[in-house]
Amino acid sequence: MSDFDFDLFVIGGGSGGVRAARMAAQRGARVALAEVGALGGTCVNVGCIPKKLYSYAAHFAEAFEESHGFGWQGDAPRFDWNVLKANRAKEISRLNGIYENLLTGSGVKVMAGWASLLDAHTVQFVHPGRSERFTAKHILIATGGKPSVPEFPGREYVLTSDAMFDLDPFPKRLLVVGGGYIACEFASIFNGLGSKVTQLYRGEQILRGFDHEVRSFVASEMKKFGVSLRVNSEVKSVVKTAEGLQVTLLDGGNVMVDSILYATGRVPHVAGMGIEQLGIAQDKHGAIKVNDDYQTNIDSIYALGDVTARIQLTPVALGEAMKLVDHLFGDNLRGMSYQFIPTAVFTHPNIGTVGYSEADARTKYGDVTVFKTDFKPLKHTLSGSTERVFMKLIVDTASDRVVGLHMVGSDAGEIVQGFAVAMKAGATKATFDSTIGIHPTAAEEFVTMRTAVS
Repeated sequence: MSDFDFDLFVIGGGSGGVRAARMAAQRGARVALAEVGALGGTCVNVGCIPKKLYSYAAHFAEAFEESHGFGWQGDAPRFDWNVLKANRAKEISRLNGIYENLLTGSGVKVMAGWASLLDAHTVQFVHPGRSERFTAKHILIATGGKPSVPEFPGREYVLTSDAMFDLDPFPKRLLVVGGGYIACEFASIFNGLGSKVTQLYRGEQILRGFDHEVRSFVASEMKKFGVSLRVNSEVKSVVKTAEGLQVTLLDGGNVMVDSILYATGRVPHVAGMGIEQLGIAQDKHGAIKVNDDYQTNIDSIYALGDVTARIQLTPVALGEAMKLVDHLFGDNLRGMSYQFIPTAVFTHPNIGTVGYSEADARTKYGDVTVFKTDFKPLKHTLSGSTERVFMKLIVDTASDRVVGLHMVGSDAGEIVQGFAVAMKAGATKATFDSTIGIHPTAAEEFVTMRTAVS
């Protein structure tokens, strides 16, 4: 009989924590999971899922307008923000229940409350009415990240992404500060839903880290559809007035809005957990340092997902959880590769990308060959929309392997997911060229690009 209460104690009920707890329990481990909020973490509650639902909602305004070119007549229906909020809340509640059923059905002891570390094998669990201590052979920290807002006068008037789904009332004028995927997605969503959106970014172009042509193309498309994008711009102060929130910029300009979203970055959610007291190694931003098996410098304590700040994507946390469970309770044969991880940005239009940007590919491979295309998709030959599609392939010239694939356009994420499989398998440009396209689709352009541009 083990001297510990549990084989694995998971702190955090987000994607990575839930997956690790459930899979470990299914392998016969005695598992507990503590979560102070709703099960599912950021992704389910205030991230990927509700954001995608709101992105769908935002597309209907343009879809109604575009339908006229296909013979549909009449005015578009009226948008009701409160109905969207209520339906979203109902769906998220359903998902919370599914997560709980998956855990309890696997034999995981689910605890609603706050957990912190006392030592290498002991967790302090606090919830209304009582405090308990539990011991575990292994402890997993999977508490994710949280939005971060810098200090400036009027900071108390701004919101973070967590609050955007239940705003009351709907903001007629919205300022979005930031240039990452969260900022760009919310700018696109609220613009589509009817807000007058201004987006500020202190850098020269939004979406730092993405391919430079993707960044420029999507910025142009966002501006074309109504987002007032202002780069090289920062907030100096915010003052609440009778007319709204008056935002003064460092360049001396002013913007009057109803709501302000700050999406300037996320930090690991580790405060008050006993990390520092135990001496668990962290980087300068607070991210927990781990080895290839997600083990911290304390042998019995592990961490994965956004709290380690490697690649902050839900599917990455899920993959890490599967590897960890196999390491602790399996045959330790499962791997986790961080190369060619596909991702999507749900701007309007969407971005889908996998592999290297052109700049990074040139740094890694030296000689690369680039193929790209920019066109009006078939749908918009009748819709009247000026939206265009951009696609780009980057090929390692020496091996002919496709090492970067990028798309800006409708359903980009759906299209790129399939190509990511091929790239993970090592597909070459010759493989792409020999593949028959599905006609007429935008996706077929990826297998018909024949003329290199550089």
